[in-house]
Amino acid sequence: MPETDLLRIGRWCRERVPEHLWDQARVEAEIADRHVTIIETRPPWDGQGDWTRFPVARLRYTVKTGQWSIYWRDRYMKFHEYTRKRPTNNVQSLLDYIDSHQDPIFWG
Repeated sequence: MPETDLLRIGRWCRERVPEHLWDQARVEAEIADRHVTIIETRPPWDGQGDWTRFPVARLRYTVKTGQWSIYWRDRYMKFHEYTRKRPTNNVQSLLDYIDSHQDPIFWG
């Protein structure tokens, strides 16, 4: 995956929640070999234990085409290709789409 795209995704995630609210919620990027999962994290309600991690979307990179595509998560935590937005070389356009709230499948 292109390093510049990974940096762009990381920056986009950090900017989703203002820094002064990071003790209440964060958006993080979990990087794997061929995809990046965007995760919303929140502290435990009782202050005990680990933060909850809720996958919002997945961006998958195809080396052969050099394109990114969006995947959405179902209620069973399984990801499926999102067909309403075509794969693209421009990962920022996919991040903008997820952020636009045009489809509540990502942020509810």
